[in-house]
Amino acid sequence: MPLTHASFRLPASARRFLPFLLWWPMVGRATLKHDLLAGLTGAIVVLPQGVAFATIAGMPPEYGLYAGMLPAVIAALFGSSWHLVSGPTTAASIVLFSVLSPHAEPGSAAFVQNALTLTFMVGAIQLGLGLARLGALINFISHSVVIGFTAGAAILIATSQVKHFFGIDLPRGSSFADSWGAVIAHAAEIDPYIFGVAGFTLGLGVLTQRLAKRLPYMIVAMLGGSLLSVALKAFGGPGAASISTVGALPGALPPLSSPQFTLGAFQDLATAALAVSLLALTEAVSIARALAVRSGQHIDGNQELVGQGLSNLFGSFFSSYVATGSFNRSGLNYAAGAKTPMASILASLLLVAIVLLVAPLAAYLPNAAMAGVLFLVAWGLIDFHHIRQILRAGHEETIIFGATFLATLLHNLEMAILLGVFLSLGFYLSRTSRPRVLSRVPDSRGERRKFVSDPALPECPQLKIVRIDGSLFFGAVSHVQEQLRALEAEQPGQKHLVIVASGINFIDLAGAEFLAQEARLRRAAGGDLWLIRVKPQVRETLENGGYLDYIGADHLFEGKSEAFAHIYARLDREVCRRCDKRIFRECAAPAIRTRTVVPLLPAAAHS
Repeated sequence: MPLTHASFRLPASARRFLPFLLWWPMVGRATLKHDLLAGLTGAIVVLPQGVAFATIAGMPPEYGLYAGMLPAVIAALFGSSWHLVSGPTTAASIVLFSVLSPHAEPGSAAFVQNALTLTFMVGAIQLGLGLARLGALINFISHSVVIGFTAGAAILIATSQVKHFFGIDLPRGSSFADSWGAVIAHAAEIDPYIFGVAGFTLGLGVLTQRLAKRLPYMIVAMLGGSLLSVALKAFGGPGAASISTVGALPGALPPLSSPQFTLGAFQDLATAALAVSLLALTEAVSIARALAVRSGQHIDGNQELVGQGLSNLFGSFFSSYVATGSFNRSGLNYAAGAKTPMASILASLLLVAIVLLVAPLAAYLPNAAMAGVLFLVAWGLIDFHHIRQILRAGHEETIIFGATFLATLLHNLEMAILLGVFLSLGFYLSRTSRPRVLSRVPDSRGERRKFVSDPALPECPQLKIVRIDGSLFFGAVSHVQEQLRALEAEQPGQKHLVIVASGINFIDLAGAEFLAQEARLRRAAGGDLWLIRVKPQVRETLENGGYLDYIGADHLFEGKSEAFAHIYARLDREVCRRCDKRIFRECAAPAIRTRTVVPLLPAAAHS
C-alpha cells in the first residue's frame, strides 16, 4: 500500500520545520516518472512566462527565470501542498512594478536593488506570519477583492506594453488614462512594423489556444513573432529597423545578490511589502487549497506561509524577485500527473538546463512579440465568469469588486488591495452588528407548536418571544436594544421577555452586560427575562463575568416546554383569565388557569 500524507506519522515539530519528510517516503520509481514528465512540462512553460513576467515587473528578463529556480525548490520543500508551483506571477510582477517605479527607473541597478530588498521584506513578513500561526489573516482578503484586483492588474499589464505594441513613445510611469489617450491622440504615428509583429503574435497565440490546445501557445506565439521580425528585417526595408529585441539572456546560474539592509530602505518599502505579502500569500494559499480539493490532500495554511516566506528570503540572495504560487503552472503541474513536490523541484532543475542552452536565442525575441504575448496574458487574467457571479450576488460584493478594480487602475496597487480589504471588513462588521431579532410565537395549528415568525398568529399579551440570530458583542448591542425597544413600544403589556439564544454563537462583556441590564429593566417594570437554548460558550461567559447572578441561573432553560411551564406560573393571572389567545398548552389547562398569582422573584440573586 503506498504511503499517503495521513499514513506517515511525524512529531509535530518535525512536520512544522521539516515538512518534506511527510511526502518523501512517497517518492519512488513510479512517482518519479510522473513527476519528471510534469516537471519537464513546467520548465518549458515557465521559460516564456518568466521573461514576460520580468518585463511586467520592470526587471531585466533573466530575473523572471531566476525567480522560477531556487524559490520553487524552497517552497516545495517547506510548504504543505503537493502540487503548488512557486515562481514569478503576473499579479506579483505588476504590483512590484507599481510600488517600485516611483523610486527608480525600471530595469536600472537601483530598481533591481529595491526589488531584492522588497523580496527579502516580503519573505520575512510571510515567515513571521507562518511561525506565529496567523494564516487565518489571509481569509480577510475576500474573493471579490482578488477578482477586482486581478482584472485591474490585467488591464495595467496591457497598458504597460502599449508603447511596445504600437511603437509609440510614452513617458515613464504614464498612467492608464494617459497611455491610452496617447494611443488615440497619436494613432497616425503607430509604427506599422512593430504593430504588425505584435498583432501577428497576439493573433497566433489566440489561434493556437483555440485550435491546438495541447501546444504551449505562448512559445508558439513568441516563435512566430520572432520569425516574422527576422523576415521583416531581412526583406522589409529600412523601416523594419525600428523593431527592437529583448537581447541575449545570460546563460548562467543565478548570481549571488544582497538586499539593501538600511533603515531608510525598509521605511520606504514597508507599506508595499505588507501589501505584496498579503497578495502573494492569498494567491499561493488559494491555489494550494483549490488543488487540494481535487487531490484530496489536506493543506496547512500556516505551513504554506512558512514555505513562501523561506522561498522569498532565500530567493532575495539569489537574484530572485517576489515569487508566489502560480495558478497556471500549478494547474498544469497537477494536470500533467505530478504526484509529489518533486515535480516542482525537477522543473526548477530542468529550467536551469534549458536556460543554459537557449538563453542566447532571446537576442532574436522582439519586444513587440513580448507585448503581444502579454496582451494574451492580460486577457486570460480577467475572470469574466466570476465577475458575472459577483455582479449578480448583490450590491455589497459589487461595490467591493468595483472599488478594488477602479483603485487598481487609478491609484497604486497596494492601496487598492488595502481598500478592498477594508471594504470587505466594513461590510462584514455592518452585517454582524445588526443581528436579526425575530418575533416568535408557538404555532397552535400544529401538534408540536413549533416556533414560527408568522405575524398573523396571535401573541401572548404578557410575554414577548424573540430569537436573536448573530453574535451579541459590543458592536451589535445598540442594534438589539433598539429592536427590543421598538417591539416594546408596539406591545407595552408584554413585560416578560423570552430570548431564544440558539442563534447566539458568541457574546462578549458588552453583550453580557446588556442581558443583565435587560433583566433589571424588565423586573423593575413588573416583568422578567428568560433565556432558552443558551450555547455552552455563551453560558461560560455569563458565568465567568458574574452576569448570571443578575439574570438568574434558574432563568436559563434547555427546551421550550420546560421554560413555558415555569414562566406561565409567573404571569398575571387576571390577564390570563381575560385572554382568549390560548397560545400555550398551559393556557388550556383549567387547573393552571385558576391558580393564584405567583409573585415575581425579586431575590437578591436578581437584584
